[in-house]
Amino acid sequence: MYKCIAIITARGGSKRIPKKNIKEFCGKPIIAYSIEAAMESGVFDEVMVSTDSEEIADVARRYGAVIPFYRSEETSNDFASTDDVLHEVIERYENMGKQFESFCCIYPTAPFISADRLKEAYSLIDQGADEVIPVVKYDYPPQRSFVIRDGNIVFQYPENEYKRSQDLEPIYHDSGQFYFLKTKEYCSKKSLLCKKTVPLVLTDMEVQDIDTIEDWNMAELKYKILNNMKFD
Repeated sequence: MYKCIAIITARGGSKRIPKKNIKEFCGKPIIAYSIEAAMESGVFDEVMVSTDSEEIADVARRYGAVIPFYRSEETSNDFASTDDVLHEVIERYENMGKQFESFCCIYPTAPFISADRLKEAYSLIDQGADEVIPVVKYDYPPQRSFVIRDGNIVFQYPENEYKRSQDLEPIYHDSGQFYFLKTKEYCSKKSLLCKKTVPLVLTDMEVQDIDTIEDWNMAELKYKILNNMKFD
């Protein structure tokens, strides 16, 4: 039984941002940040990339990841979920005689991921958590949100109209970077969350969703600020 594996999920064929997973981000392919953070953390017995693309595989190998097998046809289409991919990877490794006590699903477009955060998450698993999810607090309370109905703006939750922001319970969202899980609990769970799922709270500057080119540009700005890099 091995202790831990990093599974970086990187399918080819991105439509909104062509070749998104290997597009250059502040000087190197964006997937390199996920691979390097995983390797630098020293947490993992293996850092692998699950892909259907030889081009992505070549880049991943260049930065130190392994590609022991390519994705199946079933997990390479637009309808395959991350869960489908993870279950396939775990099963393929088991067929190779390798089992892992825990694993970390890392996204390939997560340039703010760091070795320290991965070590912090792993320590929470080591202390008894079944799952660790990095989250960030909404910068404006959703309880005070508006909706548009019949062309008019109305409060979605009228009961909160006169409540102070500081009196509302903080609400968090997924940072879109990684998930750390115990393999046994993951394979037996019936929900997206395991029984004992704990948060790893990140700051706003550590998080940027990257779905559009505007998101990409904002992420590069944040990254340069955080790393004291020169602006072009």
